[in-house]
Amino acid sequence: MGELADGYAAPNLGAFELGFLEGGVRVRRSLEACWGVRFERAAPVRPFRWPKGGKSFAGWYFCATTGGHIGYESWLERDRLILLDADSQVTGIASQPFWLHWHDGRRRRRHAPDYFVRLADGQGRVVDVRAVDRVDEAAAEVFAATERACRAVGWEFVRVGGADPVLMANMRWLSRYRRRRCLRQDVADLLLEVFSEPRPLRPGAAKAGDPLMVLPVLFHLLWCGTLVTDVASRLLGSDSVVHTTRGQ
Repeated sequence: MGELADGYAAPNLGAFELGFLEGGVRVRRSLEACWGVRFERAAPVRPFRWPKGGKSFAGWYFCATTGGHIGYESWLERDRLILLDADSQVTGIASQPFWLHWHDGRRRRRHAPDYFVRLADGQGRVVDVRAVDRVDEAAAEVFAATERACRAVGWEFVRVGGADPVLMANMRWLSRYRRRRCLRQDVADLLLEVFSEPRPLRPGAAKAGDPLMVLPVLFHLLWCGTLVTDVASRLLGSDSVVHTTRGQ
């Protein structure tokens, strides 16, 4: 770790290169030449694999933010996708958008970050998902180099592990209602009126109509953040207090 830190103590654009797909063609360029590339639209630089008997679980997640499918290679990555998809500040997401190439002073290294995220203010964010107990010395070196590369071009870098179990259970449930087909505007308008003052979820839904018709719309509004409730400290239930966003 010491050699890596010494080698990249100051941002050095020339120390890194990116390999990515451009129009279906693999290209490799200096980091300096790539900072403005819209990596949130990039295709994955390597395929997702489903090895028989493997310990990880890969798949495709339909992202409401982008309107397309995004790949993941573990439950942790899938959960992070759900949280990113629900974040109103996120406008674009791509998985494994590029290979980061560098030399650590001993040998050539490369790393494909899990996600590139574009935020509403135009900021880029690179996200790596790895459980804390799986970050060994080699992985720590990779993440340190990735962070330095991101800093050099003004991107944010975050390494995340598993989310809080209660929060994640609630967000997995709400993600079932992320698609626009769950929205009925007439019902949504009633719900916004009903929950203009805080009230329990199920009684409030009943005031807006048949719960079988109303609840999918209510959950969609909670997913979108138009209605809010405590999803961080307790599981969603009939008595969860729901209200509109301040100023909505």
